[in-house]
Amino acid sequence: AADGAAAPAAEAGAPAPGAAVGRPRVASGRPPEVAPLFEQPGVLTPKGKYVLEPSAQFGYSSSNRVALVGYTIIPALLIGLVDVREVKRNTFTAALTGRFGVSGRLEIEAKLPYVYRSDATVSREIFTGTAVERVFDTSGKALGDVELAARYQLNNGGADQSYYVAGLRFKSRTGRDPFDVVTDCARRCIGENATGTGLPLSLPTGSGFYSLQPSLTWLYPSDPAVFFGSVSYLYNFKRRNVSRTVLNGETEALGTVEPGAVLGFNFGMGLALNEKASLSIGYDHNTIGRTRQNGAVVPGSVRTQLGTLLIGYSYRLSNNKTLNIAVGAGLTRDTPDVTLSVRLPMTF
Repeated sequence: AADGAAAPAAEAGAPAPGAAVGRPRVASGRPPEVAPLFEQPGVLTPKGKYVLEPSAQFGYSSSNRVALVGYTIIPALLIGLVDVREVKRNTFTAALTGRFGVSGRLEIEAKLPYVYRSDATVSREIFTGTAVERVFDTSGKALGDVELAARYQLNNGGADQSYYVAGLRFKSRTGRDPFDVVTDCARRCIGENATGTGLPLSLPTGSGFYSLQPSLTWLYPSDPAVFFGSVSYLYNFKRRNVSRTVLNGETEALGTVEPGAVLGFNFGMGLALNEKASLSIGYDHNTIGRTRQNGAVVPGSVRTQLGTLLIGYSYRLSNNKTLNIAVGAGLTRDTPDVTLSVRLPMTF
């Protein structure tokens, strides 16, 4: 992100008062600051200090789907139905993150997000001969999933020596549940008697599942650059007795739903431009496992690969305030086409 993610190394706290970005660092046992790119931060909050970080992130993605239902007489001639859909998705997330340095090596964090989403699905009505395109618009805005995290620096590190930071993040279910929003189906959305578009009438703002994510971040200072990277594993806890809300207040029983786990890694390089500015470039990749329902893989669910190329810029406005900007470009089909995030960490 790194959401890094994605978040997500990234979401780094503001530089310590008096610290210069572009000057040789006096050995302090703390990793060097870099322009943030991903979800997992690299620099811990100094002992006894607070960091308050307002942030905003915008993401845009588009995809096309073509479904052919029929049979082919010759390779160039299809007898049957052609269902073409184009989906355009916009997501805006505003968040307030607070971090506190418990000791020189340990920090705790809490993140409160607010999410606004809008989707537009452009399609031609299936089972008809019309050439008129139909647009299905839907949106949603509400509190997102609140997150709690803790990070611990495992070693002292130093010049030409690696730093290792272990992290553990917990994601709640405070966002609007995807199983509670009304889906455009008369009675059921799957099976032989499925009716309706199967699209939600309003969009959820949370995942609907509790998650736990351990991670390990690595930083290696090699003047004038800093190399960094991390690995993480996101486990989603299964839910039992899940049901989906459809039209007319009815529900469709789904049973036990277990989302696939997410294995992620990223790497990059940070470079100081002068005493106040630094630039980072990196790559973030996540592998999402298949979703299971009642112990069986959901039909149509496949392993998904998300790859993002990111460029970040950091400028120190004052001794306790830093402006961080990052731009991401999706490299795989399922990754958002572009993401833009702005952070303003303030140290107290």
